[in-house]
Amino acid sequence: MAEKTLAKRVEITLESWLFSSRWLLAPFYFGLALSLIILMIKFLMELFHLAAVAFSSTESDVILGLLTLVDLTLTGSLLIIVIFSGYENFVSKMDHSDDGDRPAWMGTIDFAALKLKMLSSIVAISAVQLLRQFMSLSTVTPEREKELMWLVIIHVVFVVSSVLLALSDRIAGGGHDEPATESTRSTGH
Repeated sequence: MAEKTLAKRVEITLESWLFSSRWLLAPFYFGLALSLIILMIKFLMELFHLAAVAFSSTESDVILGLLTLVDLTLTGSLLIIVIFSGYENFVSKMDHSDDGDRPAWMGTIDFAALKLKMLSSIVAISAVQLLRQFMSLSTVTPEREKELMWLVIIHVVFVVSSVLLALSDRIAGGGHDEPATESTRSTGH
C-alpha cells in the first residue's frame, strides 16, 4: 500500500514537472518577438532605399522594391501568427478580454489551423519571391533558367504540401467544417 502511494506521488511530481516544462518555450516566443525588430529595421531600410531612388528608378525596379516590402510584411505577419498561436497552444492562454484591439483570430487557432496558416503564409512568401525573380529577369541564360526552374519546383512543392495538409486535416476531422452543436446533434443535421 505504501509503495502504491509513493509511486503515485512520484508520478504526480513527474507529471507536474513535465507540465511546467512548457514554460521553457516562452523564451523562444520572446526571441521571435524580438526578431520582429530586426525585420522592421530591414523593412525601413528597404522603404527608405525605395523612396530615395523612386524618381530615377524604372517601373520594374519600383515594383521589385514593393514586392520586397510585401515579402517582409508577410514574414512579419507569419511571425505574429506563430508567436501568438504557438504561445497560446503550448505555453499559456493570454487573457486580453478587456482589450478591444485584440485580433479576432487570437485564441481560436489550434495546432492544425496554425500549421495551415503557416503553410499558407510560406506559399504566399514563396509566390512573392518567385514573382520577384521573374520580374528581375532581363535575359534568360541556361544558369538562370535552371535557377528559375528550381524556384518553381520548390513553390509547387509548398503549394502541394499545403493542399495535402489541408486535406489530411479535413479527413482527420471527419470532413466537417464546424463542430456539431446541440441542435445539430439532436436533429441529426
